[in-house]
Amino acid sequence: MSQIEISQKEKPLIRISVRHLVEFLEKEGDLDNRQGSVDMDAMQLGAKIHRKIQKSMGSHYTPEVSLKETFSFDAFELSLEGRADGIFTEDGEILVDEIKGISKDIASIEAPAHEHLSQAKCYAYIYGRQNEYEKIGVQMTYCQMETEEIRRFTEMYAFQELEDWMKGLLKRYEKWALFRIDHEEERNESIRGLEFPYDYREGQRDVAVSVYRSIAQEKRLFIQAPTGVGKTMATLFPAVKATGEGKGEKIFYLTAKTVTRTVATSAATLLMEQGLRYKTIALTAKEKICLMEECECNPDHCPYAKGHFDRINDAVYDGITTLEVVSREVLEEHAKKWKVCPFELGLDISLWFDLIVCDYNYVFDPNAHLKRFFGEGVSGDYIFLIDEAHNLVERARSMYSSELVKEDVLKIRRKVKDDVKLYRVLDGCNKKLLSLRKECEDYQVLPNANDLYLTVTKLLLEMDRYLEDHRNEKIEDEILEFYFNIRNFLYIYEHLDEDYLIYSEVLKEGGFKVHLFCVNPARMLESYLSKGRATIFFSATFLPIYYYKELLNQDKEAYAIYVNSPFDRSKRLLLQGVDVSTKYSKRGPAMYRKYAQYIIQVAASYAGNYLAFFPSYQFMNAVYEEFKELVSDEVEYALQSSFMSEESREIFLENFEEVRENSFIGFCVMGGIFSEGIDLVEDKLVGAIVIGTGIPQIGRERGLLQEYFDQNGRRGFDYAYLYPGMNKVQQSAGRVIRTEADRGVILLLDERFGRREYQEIFPREWQDIKPCRLEDVTKQLEEFWEGETS
Repeated sequence: MSQIEISQKEKPLIRISVRHLVEFLEKEGDLDNRQGSVDMDAMQLGAKIHRKIQKSMGSHYTPEVSLKETFSFDAFELSLEGRADGIFTEDGEILVDEIKGISKDIASIEAPAHEHLSQAKCYAYIYGRQNEYEKIGVQMTYCQMETEEIRRFTEMYAFQELEDWMKGLLKRYEKWALFRIDHEEERNESIRGLEFPYDYREGQRDVAVSVYRSIAQEKRLFIQAPTGVGKTMATLFPAVKATGEGKGEKIFYLTAKTVTRTVATSAATLLMEQGLRYKTIALTAKEKICLMEECECNPDHCPYAKGHFDRINDAVYDGITTLEVVSREVLEEHAKKWKVCPFELGLDISLWFDLIVCDYNYVFDPNAHLKRFFGEGVSGDYIFLIDEAHNLVERARSMYSSELVKEDVLKIRRKVKDDVKLYRVLDGCNKKLLSLRKECEDYQVLPNANDLYLTVTKLLLEMDRYLEDHRNEKIEDEILEFYFNIRNFLYIYEHLDEDYLIYSEVLKEGGFKVHLFCVNPARMLESYLSKGRATIFFSATFLPIYYYKELLNQDKEAYAIYVNSPFDRSKRLLLQGVDVSTKYSKRGPAMYRKYAQYIIQVAASYAGNYLAFFPSYQFMNAVYEEFKELVSDEVEYALQSSFMSEESREIFLENFEEVRENSFIGFCVMGGIFSEGIDLVEDKLVGAIVIGTGIPQIGRERGLLQEYFDQNGRRGFDYAYLYPGMNKVQQSAGRVIRTEADRGVILLLDERFGRREYQEIFPREWQDIKPCRLEDVTKQLEEFWEGETS
């Protein structure tokens, strides 16, 4: 929200925009998600309306006037900057114009919104001060987006009146600025003497040095480092050191899974135990942290939403001055204390903290990103540490894709049939989709969907008006979900380029959809990455590196390092079964039985815990049935189900904590919840049996990906199938050796692993892979375990 620039000779300089200062200090009332929340000014239609109004104002009107003023306080300087929509000068009268697009009835606007007026008054004060006016006016221009009706509110102010008001506003901000200055001084002093908390493992120092250098030089770095190198501390420590030297304002540690966020927070806590003063917060999804049984953010349902904005700043100030490490539990207690929404409280506290540990979507998802840091026109000296970054390819594709389903339109039309205007627009949208449906036999790649876009734009405006009209009523979840979906559809459509495919598709049960499919998410990610200083992508499975560099990044100067495994290879046996295959043409009872026999022989060779990973639930269940017929009573086993609750997952993992005399086999699916992000160290896991190459099932979008990359000079099959599949294989195999004390076996069971194109993307530490067959695998396993236990 604000930046601090400090030199030794001058007072600290804090920079903040007018919009964010006003939103921070002037917001009041209830938290209410029943209100339409489209930022109309950020939409293409909103920008068009802005320009149209500005052009109509004549020669005495100057549009888009940049304004900046510095205010001096005892301990710091404050630079306030922004851009007025327009300034009107005629007959000695000066008016600062602020334009807002709205979707509700223009007649319902009885007075300017408090926040809007405050923003305009800030611009008026700065312009009046710079031009030494004794009197200056403020004009609020509201425009109904569909009808283009305009309503204006004008008020003249004596400059002295504006100055008194402005002094009061800035006085309220002073304590926040002083907190930031004092904390950063204390934080930086604590960083100066900070030492790496461990003896460096092999490769770990190289990672830390490369990370620090990348941050100092404001570059992008890709790190391929095997499990066990200690990537979390090796990336976090140099990032912390860099911020202490002014080479970064704030660290975002981004992950794909909750368990990894815990590891990052633990690493920060360890550094704080050594004296580091580094305020750290782990953000939790709204649905998980909500204090109510149902997550309905409105004052009628939730006491924490009622009057939320009247209490939130006091709650935040209390939090930032008393809390150091904020977990979900800490945040919940603090929210109860102040009777505010814990989710929103976490977002607001994060503005003042040094390390934010959160899911990818808080930075990259246009529907969930932190607008405080990454909204339109907002940027900062941020450092992005992106853990498990191999996951970001598919996550980003999902974030930046959107679809509109015809049946959803019909469903909402039935629900709002009493609202004539909205019903008609929904009907028009349905007819547009019906027209596209008639042209589509199975699926069809479309050059554009411009007509549909215009119809959905009208629909969004009507939906926004509908939500405003019913703001004091309970809105059905399906209506709200549809509203957010069409808003996302428009946002994505406005960002389409050559990295997208638009296609229509007839669904299995006769349904129909239009899909905006993000094939290469690099450009969309770039719009967020460019808001920071440096980005470190790291993963244990980043092969081939050029694939990830192309799909996650557009910086030509981004570079990569490969870190060798620090562990003794003699403690790990790597075998490839050459006599089995998961090819569809070779599947059947005989092949399923052979896989079951492999698993049983592995379990019989040495008593311990094993995970068997499969390419699909169907394949796993088929092998599982054969396995049950063959296995002895001594071996215990458990099966992953397709929809496991958190409690079920914990029960499944508890099997690996038990002390037993015989073997235990966990049957899992590659790419699922047990194939990465879990730490089963030492004897908790002694082997992984990876069945198949992990190649995704053939489907519509995989085929489109293959075709797209073929047409762009890449090996389409590799980009769509091979690389994502082998990533799952490497992740599954990586569960075995995680510390220096670990030992174990890895079996890759598929004849295709022997092919050149697969072995080309094996990690370097897999060079000692040995072939095996069902008839000799027991001998190789027993020889390995005899050597390990002798």
